[in-house]
Amino acid sequence: MESKTPNPMPSALRLGLAAAGLMLAGATMVGCSDPVVSFSAQVQPILDNRCVECHTPGERGYEESGLELASYESLMKGTRYGPVVEPGEPLISVLNQLVEGRADPSISMPHERHPLPASEIALLRDWVAQGAKDN
Repeated sequence: MESKTPNPMPSALRLGLAAAGLMLAGATMVGCSDPVVSFSAQVQPILDNRCVECHTPGERGYEESGLELASYESLMKGTRYGPVVEPGEPLISVLNQLVEGRADPSISMPHERHPLPASEIALLRDWVAQGAKDN
């Protein structure tokens, strides 16, 4: 005859603990999501402070690329060569490649100025990853 070791924990209690663990894990995952990045409150100020100076009609960045950065609409319009933002795709978005230094150094942005701080680069990356919304 087989000898069974008695289980000290009743099956109902095990199921209850398992369910509680799943609920806790779900709450933790929701709580760990990145905060929503606001275009108007966080992204546009970066563009205004670091990029608009050159990317406005009559200035070098605009004249060479056709990219104007005065508004969400102009950013999303892109350059004469195509879009610079691929919503949800920071790895392939030209904007992210340029500010993160993943493009040829001759076209890294901003030109002739200090690179963006890591915190601003992260905001731009998160905004694009979140769908590049006009919020």
